[in-house]
Amino acid sequence: MAKTGNIQISSENMMPIIKKWLYSDKDIFLREIVSNASDAITKHKKLAELGETAAEEKYRITVTTDEKAKTLTVEDNGIGMTEEEVEKYITQIAFSGAADFVEKYEKAGGDGIIGHFGLGFYSAYMVSENIEIFTKSYREDAPAVHWSSDGESTYTIEECEKEGRGTKVVMHLAPEEKEFSKEFEIRRLLNKYCSFMPYEIYLDPKGTEEDKPVNTTLPLYLKQPKDCTEEEYKTFYRETFRDYQEPLFWIHLNMDYPFNLKGILYFPKVKKQVELERGQVKLYCNQVYIADNIKEVIPEFLMLLNGVLDCPDIPLNVSRSFLQNDKQVQKIAAHITKKVADKLSELFRNDRARYESCWQDLANFVKFGCIKDDKFYDRVKDIIIYKNLAGEYRPVESFYGDEIGEEESKEGKEPRAVYYVSDPNTQAQYVKMFRDAGLDAILCDTFIDPHFISYLEYKNPKRVRFLRIDADVDGALKEESAEDGELVGIFTSALDGKKVTVKTEKLKDSGVAAVVNVAEFMRRMSEMNSFYRMSEDEEEGVTLVVNTASPAVQALKTAEGETRRAAAMQIYYLALLAYRRLKPEELEEFSRTQSDMIEKYLQK
Repeated sequence: MAKTGNIQISSENMMPIIKKWLYSDKDIFLREIVSNASDAITKHKKLAELGETAAEEKYRITVTTDEKAKTLTVEDNGIGMTEEEVEKYITQIAFSGAADFVEKYEKAGGDGIIGHFGLGFYSAYMVSENIEIFTKSYREDAPAVHWSSDGESTYTIEECEKEGRGTKVVMHLAPEEKEFSKEFEIRRLLNKYCSFMPYEIYLDPKGTEEDKPVNTTLPLYLKQPKDCTEEEYKTFYRETFRDYQEPLFWIHLNMDYPFNLKGILYFPKVKKQVELERGQVKLYCNQVYIADNIKEVIPEFLMLLNGVLDCPDIPLNVSRSFLQNDKQVQKIAAHITKKVADKLSELFRNDRARYESCWQDLANFVKFGCIKDDKFYDRVKDIIIYKNLAGEYRPVESFYGDEIGEEESKEGKEPRAVYYVSDPNTQAQYVKMFRDAGLDAILCDTFIDPHFISYLEYKNPKRVRFLRIDADVDGALKEESAEDGELVGIFTSALDGKKVTVKTEKLKDSGVAAVVNVAEFMRRMSEMNSFYRMSEDEEEGVTLVVNTASPAVQALKTAEGETRRAAAMQIYYLALLAYRRLKPEELEEFSRTQSDMIEKYLQK
């Protein structure tokens, strides 16, 4: 005989709240219902291990769509429920059957139980106008039970006929949610949320040998690293992330203490050097998908990687979609960061050639990680490498000098200057001068380098300061010479109205008439202003270094009038061209003066 009762909730307004606000994405309901089915099977397996029931030959979860009837059904052959258990675990919102089971069998071990809060079932009401449950307990003397409710405040429960142990949940979908009765949409959701569930899931099976589960019950990350082949790692990567470029390498995490954490993090090849590309780190709890790129567990810079992490010890909030930011989560995040740093250091030590071949793809990731996490920097600072002018990779710290002591600092000694090249093409003249003088510099060719070298100066204030190769004329590029006042006067007069400082040096390369230097500080300020689209003056801080060893420069002393001025301007513009592109008005003047000089030369 059927009977009715009231769903036990603390407020008559609770159900509308659950329907609308329990989950951030309503399609999560399928994950919750399938997770409940998985828990029911796990419970039965545990009881079979304890000898309380006979083991099932094959456990499975079946998901069935019916577009005509607008229903979605999830069925399992797990533990099932008695009428008393249905009233206890279904009608009492937030009474967790999983928690009750784990407490009862705590000494025997309750590993693998997914549910925590007992609210997952009610997530189905976000898409359903009515839900039916058909369930039969593993207890042989317990009759099958049928439960039904429209999700308001009442339910109906009665005995029914059901073949076989387990539970079947039939969701009668709301008219506006009919897409969840379509096979392709449910397959998409199963692939997203349930692809690694521990039991086989069949979608709309035909009852033939051609039926294949939609999930993988033993994902690669659950295996021991020693049992995994390189090809398996690559296949898992392709299938999980739909990226058909092979990853550079990977880190297989497998630990049981002080917390349970398993997973694989992949270092992908960089598609674009000019930006930081966001990867996808999928977070699972007992093989159930939680979310992508959760910042509490995955530090921001590690989100550049692709990977899968499964941590049953992660404390989830009531919706199982977000993390409680507690000390355990922080420890997990710190451990993952440490393992990444250890892997990079191991590769640097044991396979330097491979590390260097991967560095162009790793550079942005490592540098960004250092800026975001000082502890990460401390672990990897010895393996940060840069190419020098010979094209050889060297640890950046090998360019530094010794730390300056207090007494040396009082004497005015400054940290060692490390010169860098940001664009080998536009700075080719300076590179040649450095090479000819036997000097070295590092190649900064990633967009993050301007920020990173400032960070390195901050971390090593008494050891290093970085100067772009065109920021100063190093002592090794020049010879001792006195200031040539006449030449300074000639160029100052020619450059009248321009914010350019003129000085003379006797450079070792007599083929260079002049070079442009811009103070490093002023240039960095200019770049910062440009980045933030603030007004700037490109000529601020510009110094024209005139080479007194140049025959062309010395010839200016014998020239007169407009010829001298025009020649001085040509020397200035040639030096400026080696530094940057000319502005339209500069290019117009340079071209016109050049044409005039050629014409006069040909008329002689």
